[in-house]
Amino acid sequence: MEILGVFENLDGALTGVKRLQEAGVEERDITSLSSVPYPEGVLVSTGYRPHFHWFVLACGAVGAAAGFLLAAGTAWIYPLQTGDKAIVAFFPVGIITYELMMLFALVGTIVGMFTAMRLPPGKERLYDAGIAEGRIGLLVTAASTEAGASAAAALREAGAVRVLEEEP
Repeated sequence: MEILGVFENLDGALTGVKRLQEAGVEERDITSLSSVPYPEGVLVSTGYRPHFHWFVLACGAVGAAAGFLLAAGTAWIYPLQTGDKAIVAFFPVGIITYELMMLFALVGTIVGMFTAMRLPPGKERLYDAGIAEGRIGLLVTAASTEAGASAAAALREAGAVRVLEEEP
């Protein structure tokens, strides 16, 4: 069950977080929604740390290996001896390796970015159009109906402009 409390300003939202914590809601179950990019921990601290830079590094390594295998493997499979030159030339293999490494790393960055932003969402979540107009939303994920009712009451007590509840 999800409950969304919409507040006019940051102070009201901070009061809402405090009231929710007093009502027994853990901070990891609260998500802040805002059109202003507040830093992590201003309203709630989720403890979520994206580690997609390691994913990008792995994608780059796979791309480098794929580029090397493509360029060097093609030269070894179809050897074309030209004078005293090496069959696997350093510069052409290096260029193909670099290009595929960058291609894989860029694709990994885009995939990692969408994963870190949790897009696309698994299910449709509660939202209020006032959030896009500058209001701040606190989205609470409650395990039970009783916990949801307690969270909704805490949000109303904190001065929420609107409280929306998802039907279970």
